[in-house]
Amino acid sequence: MRHHTLLQASALLAFGALACVCQAASQIAGRQVRVPAADAQQFLDGRFPHRQDMLGGLAEVTVSRPQLAIPPGTRMQLDLDIAMAMAGGAPVPMGRLELTSALRYDATQRALFLEQPRIEDFHASGGGKGLDEASRSLLNAWLVDYARREPVYRIDPALAAMLGSLDVASAGVADGHLVLTFNQDIAAMAGALAPAD
Repeated sequence: MRHHTLLQASALLAFGALACVCQAASQIAGRQVRVPAADAQQFLDGRFPHRQDMLGGLAEVTVSRPQLAIPPGTRMQLDLDIAMAMAGGAPVPMGRLELTSALRYDATQRALFLEQPRIEDFHASGGGKGLDEASRSLLNAWLVDYARREPVYRIDPALAAMLGSLDVASAGVADGHLVLTFNQDIAAMAGALAPAD
């Protein structure tokens, strides 16, 4: 009996903490956790500039000044400044890259990653021409690797702990938010376990 009481108390504390976490950043609505674009932007700001060796160390791509946007549709937009260094030289600014991407959720890392990212536009530094074939190929290779390894948002550890082993049915964007949809109504679950007034 005492063990059961302790479990109930733990559940109430957990969902109380969940409500605090969600008010501070994410929002719970039905089966969804909705992350405002501003929170995702803050997460990205803390992870840049990002440097990555390419071509076995012969080149280094430096990416900075991320700007996230969520236009209408199913894909987020991410704009980035790109610079490249060859053979250990100083980074040379290439321009501003505009890409769009769907999202995928990695349950192990409790994080959202780019899914099927696509370069939409490129504005060369100094008003030069767009990407040549070699540069485009290199940036596409960088983008594939970046999407595989680097999250665009990581769920708050406290929130992730509260959600436990619940399955994520889908990840995407809607109405200016990154959206995680779970396999059950998490808002109802939190309400059912919340203490009565």
